[in-house]
Amino acid sequence: MTEPQFFKSSYSSNGGNCIEIAANLAASHGVVPVRDSKNPGGPSLGLTTPAFSSFIIGIKSGAFQSR
Repeated sequence: MTEPQFFKSSYSSNGGNCIEIAANLAASHGVVPVRDSKNPGGPSLGLTTPAFSSFIIGIKSGAFQSR
C-alpha cells in the first residue's frame, strides 16, 4: 500500500493552526488524507476527492470563517 506523503501549504504561517494533506493518494486511491499539523502522529481524516474539492471551494469562498 502506498504511504501518504503529507505536506503543509506554503501559505501556512507558523501559528500552528494548520492542516496537512497527502495529495499523492488522490489519483490512485480516490482519497485525500487530512491531518492536524500539531499532531502528525495522530489520526487523519480521509476525504474523497470530490469532498476535498468541495472543502477547498468552501475555504476559498469564506464558508469557514470564524464568527
